[in-house]
Amino acid sequence: MTEHVTLAAADVVPVAALIADAARSSMLWALSDGRALTAGELARLAGVSAATASEHLAKLVAGGLVAGERHGRHRYYRLIAPEVVAAMEALAVAARPAPPRSAGEAYSGKLLRFARTCYDHLAGYVGVAITDALVERDVLRLEGRAYAVTAQGAAWFAELGIDVDALRSGRRAFARACLDWSERRYHLAGALGARLCERLIALEWLARQPGTRALRVTNAGRRALQRSFGIRVL
Repeated sequence: MTEHVTLAAADVVPVAALIADAARSSMLWALSDGRALTAGELARLAGVSAATASEHLAKLVAGGLVAGERHGRHRYYRLIAPEVVAAMEALAVAARPAPPRSAGEAYSGKLLRFARTCYDHLAGYVGVAITDALVERDVLRLEGRAYAVTAQGAAWFAELGIDVDALRSGRRAFARACLDWSERRYHLAGALGARLCERLIALEWLARQPGTRALRVTNAGRRALQRSFGIRVL
């Protein structure tokens, strides 16, 4: 007699099935930087017809992963929660690298591995390098799967214009250690990671690349990363 054992209280199979489809996965990656995109844009990014995209989006909405909002003639779709991105990033760590289908896709992949947003915080080579530098300078200390901010770290963030106490008192996880799928090491996530990414973009050290999660390091950013973190970016 085979005994059926329930391993978890949450039923992960429906969510896993939604993510597992190639077209839906492409759509979720496209939405993973927090942008809202139209069905037409998502169809193009996923490489499917408009009718097929509508079917996939209906499933994602019904599954609670995506929400749709109508603005004028267009209906825009966005991720409901960053946990979807965290799940996909975790799967990407275990997955084999997908071979690029074109030179353009290979170049886009290179940009994403260098610097990108992981929902709303900084990831890729630059994100991991900054996190490592903050740990080396005793601004952050890794404690399990989270980061603690030291006393001198709070002062460092304050100089950058980030109120650590205000972020710590919020409802969101404060400073998570998020495993980077391309670097296979941790980068800073949570409320503090999101605020740091936002601040570096506001300072124009980083700039968003249109239509993608990839970020570009500006000329001012190259000098600032060398000065503040000891990171050389060519």
